[in-house]
Amino acid sequence: MAAGQASKPGLQKRHIVVLMCAIATFICYIDRVNISVAIIPMAEEYGWSGTTKGLVLSSFFIGYMAAMVPTGWLANRIGGRLLLGGALIAWSAFTFLTPIAGSISLAALIATRILMGAGEAASFPAIYNLLARWMPGPEKSRAAAINLTGIPMGTIFALLVTGWLIEHHGWQSVFYAFGGLGLVFAVFWFRLIHARPAVHPTISAEERALLAPIEAETGTVRQPIPWRVLLSHKAVWALIINHFCNNWTLYLMLAWLPSYFRDVQHMSVAGSGLFAIGPWISQFVVGNAAAVVADKMIARGADVTRVRRIMQCGGLLGSAAFFLLALQATTPAMALLCMCGALGVGALAFAGFAVNHLDIAPRHADVLWGITNTAGTLPGIIGVAATGLLLDLTGGYTATFLLAAGVNVLGAVIWLAWGTGRRIID
Repeated sequence: MAAGQASKPGLQKRHIVVLMCAIATFICYIDRVNISVAIIPMAEEYGWSGTTKGLVLSSFFIGYMAAMVPTGWLANRIGGRLLLGGALIAWSAFTFLTPIAGSISLAALIATRILMGAGEAASFPAIYNLLARWMPGPEKSRAAAINLTGIPMGTIFALLVTGWLIEHHGWQSVFYAFGGLGLVFAVFWFRLIHARPAVHPTISAEERALLAPIEAETGTVRQPIPWRVLLSHKAVWALIINHFCNNWTLYLMLAWLPSYFRDVQHMSVAGSGLFAIGPWISQFVVGNAAAVVADKMIARGADVTRVRRIMQCGGLLGSAAFFLLALQATTPAMALLCMCGALGVGALAFAGFAVNHLDIAPRHADVLWGITNTAGTLPGIIGVAATGLLLDLTGGYTATFLLAAGVNVLGAVIWLAWGTGRRIID
């Protein structure tokens, strides 16, 4: 009894840290997604073409990609707690400044979005630094999924609120409101995580035994980063390629789903944002269910590699199938069903590639995330901008959906060939 009671505080503190990380991810995505709805009235006000819209939407990812590896290294040096708080302040401030920059010039707007992207780049390396040092094997999938839950929840919130704010207060109010929210939470993060002993990330002796051989101290990590080993292993390249393939669908949906419902299904700005919520609800449900199933399979002795392959390949191939079905969608209801399927089934990857960093290199999961998400950010630049160009060239989404399906199939083939759940480096 005494041992069980002793371990309970440590468990509570660990879960509080994971919950706070999920809230940070939630705010990260409301700030990232709001422009996918706001871009509609912005383009109408400034007279932008589809290509210009794609350039504005993709500019965020230039800063995001450029800062990804450096912030992964920084998380490994100074720890995730301090880095995430600083990142919150940075990206929230540039969110707040977005309408001001837009009123100055297109160049100023693009520069502001690039800087916002650089701020958000630190979020996931910081969070993976925390998860790698807190979560034992039987909880990894669920911890990663809880954090990733911030993506659909933040997206849903942004789609619900952004349309309403635009109709009642103008598109500028979206960035002021969401940027201000992030700045408030940054203060809360520092006070709760750093100043209050009751929830300060310390760990009990019982939990340290659970986490062994992963380093459990909350201080910084000073081990050399094995760059050559990481960059020469097939499992890492499977992660790099699959992060790219998985995010192709993610960023396509984030940037263009409201425009798809507006342009193809002829819905209002508020209606297109509201209708776009369904796929993110689907992602939330399937992603968390997949994580629970994966952890239970592993706890019962299933091979980790087999579990990751089932989840990752099932998600990519299922998503590809729904994109092909979307080519036949002739009604808003049918289109919504296909988009829910593409994003929802794709969320099986929550228990596939998304947690695999913690499987194969737990001490360097922060750096590894920075490496793989550099490739994972390319769809935000290439895919988002290419969609705008394809729309101008073809006048529809057929080419866009065919390309997304092909990218998903490529990822599944690579994962089957090179993916593993075994640790490749201590």
